[in-house]
Amino acid sequence: MNQHPLASVHPEAKIGENVTIDPFAVIEKDVVIRDNCHIFSHAVILDGARIGSNCKIFPGAVISGIPQDLKFAGEITTAEIGNNTTIRECVTINRGTKAKGKTVVGNDCLIMAYAHVAHDCILKDHIIIGNATQIAGEVEIDDFAIVSGGTLVHQFTRISKHVMIQGGSRVGKDIPPYTLIGRDPIAYCGINIVGLRRRGYTNDQVFLIQDIYRTLYTRGLNNSDAINCIESEYEPSIERDLILGFIKSSSRGIVRGSMD
Repeated sequence: MNQHPLASVHPEAKIGENVTIDPFAVIEKDVVIRDNCHIFSHAVILDGARIGSNCKIFPGAVISGIPQDLKFAGEITTAEIGNNTTIRECVTINRGTKAKGKTVVGNDCLIMAYAHVAHDCILKDHIIIGNATQIAGEVEIDDFAIVSGGTLVHQFTRISKHVMIQGGSRVGKDIPPYTLIGRDPIAYCGINIVGLRRRGYTNDQVFLIQDIYRTLYTRGLNNSDAINCIESEYEPSIERDLILGFIKSSSRGIVRGSMD
């Protein structure tokens, strides 16, 4: 471990091999940091933090702060960061409450400067959260989602896989998989073709996803009728079943279609 003498590291914190801790970083007692991490100056890692391998925590970031939630009663909870994740300057990630017991940011994520991830959020893998995005409590974000800068995400909202959300959006409805979301108020703007191409989706898969969303958003059907049509008109597939499963399980309702 390469620990600067001006860093404040509790002697009972569990620090892995080849971890660099810069001057004026603060690491409390109930903290686990695994191998090959870099904790930059003035980063604050509080009780309950669990940080995977090969992570970078930049200056001013605060990991595992007490939840900003009135139901929190001092229970022991965690904030868990996966492997190969970068937390940029002044990001705040609060630990969980008794609702879930933990806040999770997965593997290979990038959380950009001044973003906030509130209590009990579950962010999966390969996610990008843009600068100054504010994510309220108990939000769930699935793999490969991109939430662009300055976005506000309402509590309990779900954002599915391979989604891209325009910067400055206000997200109060669930965002189904593969979609491109923008405008004000937010609306479905098509599918995230660029992201899908980058991740190896074939022409047939892209066409299928586009066609399913045409049925959902452009045929003048309510959600129940659209679900019935999708189930009857398209053969089962990973893409079809992910879209259907997400819509059926949405308690907040999904984002509306474009009015253009």
